[in-house]
Amino acid sequence: MSASTSHRGGPPVIAVGYAGLAVVGLVGTWWFNLTYTGGAYLADWFANGASSSAAIDLLVAFVACTVFFVRESRRLRWRLWVPIVFAAASLVIAVAFAFPLFLAVREVALRASHRPVGASA
Repeated sequence: MSASTSHRGGPPVIAVGYAGLAVVGLVGTWWFNLTYTGGAYLADWFANGASSSAAIDLLVAFVACTVFFVRESRRLRWRLWVPIVFAAASLVIAVAFAFPLFLAVREVALRASHRPVGASA
């Protein structure tokens, strides 16, 4: 049995793990967003070297994730709105939420179609 399957016919174990990471990404990022008391949120992303490094890291990851959302959605023959929703969720909620959630949904869809991960369409 591969790491992406479960014994009971439910969602793949890896999908549950990704969903758990999405919850951690949602709660972890929004805890700090809701407690933020500064005035210039985006400007504060570049307030110092450490935050600037994290901001660039996040922005590059967002672009890479968006490309992945589009390409993988096309490969799986999903509707155009699917990658748009995940890209928007990355911007509005958090990449740390949207990316693992996308991976969870993808795993479930791959299992439903009996298509192994990494197989070409």
